[in-house]
Amino acid sequence: MTTPQNHGATPRLRAAREAAQEVWIAFGGEADQVWLRPLRRGFRHCFAALRDEAGWTVLEPLSGRLVIARLAVASGYDLPGFYRRAGLAVVGPFAPGPARVAWLPALLPFTCVGLCRAVLGAGAPRAVTPWGLFRRLAKILRDDKKKFLTARQY
Repeated sequence: MTTPQNHGATPRLRAAREAAQEVWIAFGGEADQVWLRPLRRGFRHCFAALRDEAGWTVLEPLSGRLVIARLAVASGYDLPGFYRRAGLAVVGPFAPGPARVAWLPALLPFTCVGLCRAVLGAGAPRAVTPWGLFRRLAKILRDDKKKFLTARQY
């Protein structure tokens, strides 16, 4: 299958783009930068972890650079559980959505929240702070669970 985004791509790249992925967003952090101190404690930073059939990839925006790491663990490894045991708040899984279509580029600075929203795609909730993103994502999960639990089975 050749879609416009896959046109001319190698078979390996095409397979990687079409692979099913899950996105988990982790929140935490202390105020290692002065400008982070006004943010809610425990929600001063966020990053994304993506799982596909080959394993885990972590996207972590740090001050001044972006770290992308392919972890040397199996795709069945419980990375969200590891992060929870380390004291981070983790929400997910989410399916990455399609890219946003916009007439103008975003005028906001590149932040950890912006990266996580970009990974989630066009359906990502609007948020400026990690705490705001956490609340909105947790609400989405609660509402989905409630819909699933209250749906009538025929």
